[in-house]
Amino acid sequence: MEKLPKYYLSLLLLATLFISCGNDISKMTAEERKQQSLALYQEAESLHIGQGSPAIMTKLQEAAAMDPTNCDAVRELSVAYLKRGMIDEWKPKFDKAVACNPKIWVPWRGYLYLQFYRDYEKAIADFNASDTLTLNFKDAPQGQSVDYWRGIAYLGLIDYETSVAYFDEYIETITAETGEDWAEPTAFLYKGIALFKDNQLTESEKAIDTYLKYTRGVTADGHYYKAALLLKNGYCEAARKSILLATSNFEAENFYKHDYTEVLHQLYAEDIQSLSIQIDNCLTIK
Repeated sequence: MEKLPKYYLSLLLLATLFISCGNDISKMTAEERKQQSLALYQEAESLHIGQGSPAIMTKLQEAAAMDPTNCDAVRELSVAYLKRGMIDEWKPKFDKAVACNPKIWVPWRGYLYLQFYRDYEKAIADFNASDTLTLNFKDAPQGQSVDYWRGIAYLGLIDYETSVAYFDEYIETITAETGEDWAEPTAFLYKGIALFKDNQLTESEKAIDTYLKYTRGVTADGHYYKAALLLKNGYCEAARKSILLATSNFEAENFYKHDYTEVLHQLYAEDIQSLSIQIDNCLTIK
C-alpha cells in the first residue's frame, strides 16, 4: 500500500469544522451551490500536493457538502483511504458515490473489491449488477471490460472453467470489434494460467504463446509459464532457455505488477528460483 501519513486524514475532522464559514449555503440557489461545488472540486484536483493532505480533503469535503450530487467529489473523498488500506473509512465513503451514480461506480467498486481486497464474490456481484445497469454495453472500470475482470475474479475463486469462459468472451468481443491485438495482453496470460492450473497444457501453451507475442517477449511472467509448460512436457533444454529469459526479464523489472497492491498470481524471484531448480534436476536426470 502507498505509504503516506495517515494523520493527514485525522486532521480532516478538525478541518471540516471550518468548512463553508465564508459561504452561507442557505442563501445560495441550487445552481449556485452546484457551480461552487464544481469550482471547489476543480481546485482540489489542481493542487499538486500529497493526495489526502488536509488542503485537498477539506476542499473535497466542502464540495460534497455544497452539492451531494457532485458524485466525482463524493467518490474522490474515498480514494486516499483506499490507498492507505483504511477499508473501514473507504467503504462507506465509496458506497455514497455508488448511491450517487451507480452506473459509473458499481463496476468500479467491483474492480476495487477485486484488486485491493481480493473479495472475489463481492467483485463478481458488482460486475453482474453493472450488466443490469447498462444493458447496451459492457462497463470497463480501469479501461477493461467487466468480462476481463470477472475472468480474474473466477481465477481467484479457483473456478478455472468459468474464468476461461469469461476471458474467451472478452477476447472474442475485442477481436470482433477491433482485432485481437487490441485485447489486454494479460487476458492471455491469465487464461493461460487458468488452463495450466486445470492441467489443459496444450491450450495453456497457446494462450501463453499469444501473450509472449503481444508483449514481444518482454515479460518474465510469460517466459516463466512457458518454462513450466515445457518442463511438464519433458523438454528440459527448452525449459532452461525460457527460465533464463524469465530471470533476465525479472531482473529488468519486466513483470506484471500493480502500483499499490500485489496482482493475482504475482511472480516473485523465489518462484523463478524454484522452477529453475526443478529444470536443473530434469537436466541432471536426462
